Amino acid sequence: MSFEKLKQNRSAAIDKLVNAAEKVSGGATKSYGDDRLWAPAVDKAGNGYAILRFLPAKEGEDLPWVRFWDHGFKGPTGRWYIENSLTSIGQPDPVSEANSLLWNSGVESDKEIARDRKRRLHYIVNALVISDPANPQNEGKIVLYKFGKKIFDKIMDIMQPQFQDEQPINPFDFWTGCNFKLKIRNVEGYRNYDKSEFDKPSELFNGDEARLEETYGKLYSLSEFIDPANYKSYADLKRKLIEVIGVDAAGATVDHKPVYENTHASTSRAAEAPENVAVESTYNAPVEDEDEDESLSYFAKLAQS
Repeated sequence: MSFEKLKQNRSAAIDKLVNAAEKVSGGATKSYGDDRLWAPAVDKAGNGYAILRFLPAKEGEDLPWVRFWDHGFKGPTGRWYIENSLTSIGQPDPVSEANSLLWNSGVESDKEIARDRKRRLHYIVNALVISDPANPQNEGKIVLYKFGKKIFDKIMDIMQPQFQDEQPINPFDFWTGCNFKLKIRNVEGYRNYDKSEFDKPSELFNGDEARLEETYGKLYSLSEFIDPANYKSYADLKRKLIEVIGVDAAGATVDHKPVYENTHASTSRAAEAPENVAVESTYNAPVEDEDEDESLSYFAKLAQS
């Protein structure tokens, strides 16, 4: 929509976003080296702080975010598997299928492997960097910000408040949105975002419409992240998976122990040896917001489909 329509239609935006959040199946980043992506810096203690303003959807796009899953794990061969999951675009994915077999095998050690190889949930939005004390040169820049379920839950919480004395807020709105205070702590070796919070509603740039319209025109398109052309094929992913976990065409691991012999799945694609997998050998998988419960539930349901 145009900037003028964005301003006129913002009263209905929260309901639209809430409904979309319940249905959306999202996309994925094309590469981990995208220089548009902003990430918060942390100090030696693992603490970090920044202030962002989440921005609306670009003209011609419906949602201000995309959602996707990926996998990041190191196989017994010593190689890394870092790839977007085809489940992000509603297609079968070999790692998810293999994980469903492991999860339903009845063997606890198999469940541990499935946990290690589980899907990781991510969202990407356009954001304006208001404050970045560790890297002040980023302040004022429009960036792509990738985050996980915990931060998305905070977005949903202010769009769907639980108490009667709270009014719904659309954090993506130029005029009645609010800044997001990103507060990172190190809790038991993991990044923790629980202290992060939204500020009071305020007009971005004090409502200066010239600056707002200029910002609106500079938003990045998110449609590329839900383009199937940016995902590897099932066959390619299968080959990569085999390279990473050391499974030959017969379905045996490098130490000749079959990895599919314990499955009880019968009639689904999950009962077949996984076909493809994607990998990046030097990427260190992040340990932050991960939707573990949803991922493991997905594996169980997939094997029963």
